[in-house]
Parts: sequence; structure tokens; C-alpha cells
Amino acid sequence: MYWLLLKRFCRSRMVVIGLLIVLLAGVAGIFIGRAHLQKQQTSLVKAARLQKEHLERNVHFFNKDMGLLFYYLRFGLVNETHPLNALSIGQRDVNSSLQNVNIRNLEAQLYDTDLFNPYGLLAGNLDLSFVLIYLFPLLIISFTYNLLAEEKEGNTWKLILSQDSKPANFLWKKLLVRVFVTLLAFFFLLFVAIGVLSLQPDLALFMVTGLSVLYIFFWFALSFFIVSLKKNSGSSAVVMATVWLSLTVVLPGAANNYLSARYEVPEALATMVKQRQGLHEKWDTDEAPTLTRFFAHYPQFSKYPKPEKKRGWLWYYAAQQMADDESAADSKQLREKLWQREHASKGLAFFLPTLHAQFQLNDIAGAGLSNQLRFLDATANFHEQLRLKFYPAIFEGVSVDKVDWKNLRLEYFREDRKLSWLETQVPLVLLTMILFGASWINFKKRMI
Repeated sequence: MYWLLLKRFCRSRMVVIGLLIVLLAGVAGIFIGRAHLQKQQTSLVKAARLQKEHLERNVHFFNKDMGLLFYYLRFGLVNETHPLNALSIGQRDVNSSLQNVNIRNLEAQLYDTDLFNPYGLLAGNLDLSFVLIYLFPLLIISFTYNLLAEEKEGNTWKLILSQDSKPANFLWKKLLVRVFVTLLAFFFLLFVAIGVLSLQPDLALFMVTGLSVLYIFFWFALSFFIVSLKKNSGSSAVVMATVWLSLTVVLPGAANNYLSARYEVPEALATMVKQRQGLHEKWDTDEAPTLTRFFAHYPQFSKYPKPEKKRGWLWYYAAQQMADDESAADSKQLREKLWQREHASKGLAFFLPTLHAQFQLNDIAGAGLSNQLRFLDATANFHEQLRLKFYPAIFEGVSVDKVDWKNLRLEYFREDRKLSWLETQVPLVLLTMILFGASWINFKKRMI
């Protein structure tokens, strides 16, 4: 029976065309993801080389004054990219994976990123997650919209009713054939991705696979529920297309607008204004208050006497630190609101499978907002460590050649990701079970 149903199903030209389109888009997405990873890796190799050259060049030209040297020196921190980022690029195409900072005020550097073509950002990337979340549901809809209607419209349904006391079983078998073909297409793309991207069979890959399979099951459950309403093929197709549009475009857009309005971030502008104002005002005020506040922030540096030269390096770097301190409250509020927006987004996504799948894929691949916020926190810690390490050398006037510059290389941030099967899989499992249960009830009530 299954073999005959499979042959009948695959004989349709529209089925073949639909599969080819999705497979070609999926393969293209995999190679786009690989190009993204290669671009990241190339940038990091260049960054390591350029940092070495940058240090050597500045040490050569500014070897008389440690304070002046550190005015120019920049040090890189890399947000390590997981290979799965090729499957779900997320925000990694907007947020830089490399932060180059100096030991001056942090807030002026923290949100620096590359320049991008806005039209390219508007279009987004065709990665495998896009194919899974947007194109696979369309493929499933095209497979299932006439699951029952084609039998009724082809005048074969009465024949099935006369030969089978449980005609719903026949529809389940037809559905399983379509599930098999769809999963076959997905696993083909997955194996291509594993080969092209050299993915390792680790927990993250298994979670991506499980999430993807459950997402496909959800769309089959949703389509089967609509079929169970026993509409004609045209009506079923319209309902399914409307649901797809709602779940992939309308509701996510509405959720984004709600969260943007609910968690506004005027602190982003306030942070920039206050850190600039805090720095520039120091040039018009007496040195003593700035140094007093600096020593209160860093008591260990209070041992250094006030420099004989007016506006010396001790005062200058103290002014830089005060600019950060004066904008610290707004910076903290900005970060807290972004975290609130992230948590609220995940709460809403529990009820929107498309958003849930996208959030979880981005989290597993280290390409979401949470990863970027943790990277910014790591950048702040990295910046603080640079200050604590080199402030004494500046304030004591240590000779430039006393520092081991060759060991100052790129540093790496590795996110400690806590992957949860429950958080990732349970929402899709529950929705799928509810929809299949509702479909079974609908078919049990009336099959004709």
C-alpha cells in the first residue's frame, strides 16, 4: 500500500518541481553559509596579522612615551563562531564578531560595527534556517492541501468508504508518505551541510536536527488539522496559505512592533551623549575632582602622585574613565532592556512556532541577541583587564621596550552555551500533539 501511494505521489510533476526548488534553495543556503564562515575566518586571519603589524608600527614610532603609545594602540577580542552559524546566520551578519578596543573610554567603542548595504540587510540571507522555516512549510502545504479533497473531487472517496471501515487510516497513510518524502529532502540537505561545512556530530547538531524534524511535524499536523475540516481543495489551500502568511510574516511583525514599543531604548542615545559630554567637560574643569573620582574608582592607583605636567596622562586616562562612569547608569538600563526584550521575545515565541524555531536555531548557533549581549559584556571585561594591566606602566612612565609586545595577540570569547532539550523541543511537541489530536477528533466525528 505504502509503495503504491509513494509511486502515485511522486508521479505528480508539481511534487517533483516543488522538491527541486526547495532542494536547490537549501543547497544554495548551505553554500551561502559556508561563504559566511569563510568570510569570518578570513577576517580573523587578517585581524591577527594586522594587530601584530599595528603593534610593531606604533611601538616603533611612539617608543618614547607610554601614554601616547596607548592613545593609539588597539587590541582585538573575537567572538568565536560556531560552525552551525553557517546554517543559521542570525544577527552575525550585522553584529561584528571582532571588537578592536583601546584603553580609552569604552562606551564610544562598544557598539562599533562594519558598514553594510541597507538593501542587503533588508533582503537578509538565504541560509538553511530560512529554507526550513519559510520554504518547507510551503512545500508541506502543496503536499497536503488536497489530501482528502482530491479523493472526493476525483470521485474515489466513496469507493474507499465502501472498502475500508476506517477510511481515516487511508488518509494517515497518505500523510505518512508525504512526511517520508519531506524528511528525506531535509536529511539530504542536512547530510550535504555536514559534508560541505565539516560539521561534527555533537549535541548542538543533534538539537538542530531534532528541532527541525519537530518543526516539519508541526506543519504536517497543522495542515492535517485543516484537511480534517473537510473543505474543498481551493478552500483548504487558501486557509493554509493564510495561516502560513500569519505565522511567518504578520504575527512575527506584530510581535516585533509590540516589543519595540514595550521596551523602548532611549538610553542608547543618552549613553552616547553622556559619555561624550562627560569627557569633553573635563577639559574645562579643574583636574582635582576628576582625579579624586578616579582614585575612588581605582583605589590601587591613588599612590601615584599628581603629574607635574598639567593635563598629564594620569589626568587624561582618569577623564576617559569618568566619561564611562557618568554614562554607566544609562548603559546598564540599555543592557537590561535589551535582555528584557530578549526574554519577552522567547516568551511570545512559545506560542509562535516559526519564531520559536528561529530563536532556538540562532541560540544553538550562537547567532542571537543573547550571544551579542554576552559578547559585549566580555568586551567590557576585556577592556577593564587592559586598563588594569597597562595603567601602572603608563602612570609610572615605564620604558616602552620593557613590555613583551610579541605576546599581545587576539583574545577569544567562547560562550558557555547551556543547551536545553526541554526549552528547545517541548513547545513544538505540545502544539503538534494538540493538532494531531484535534484532527483525529474531527475525522472520528464524521468522515463523509
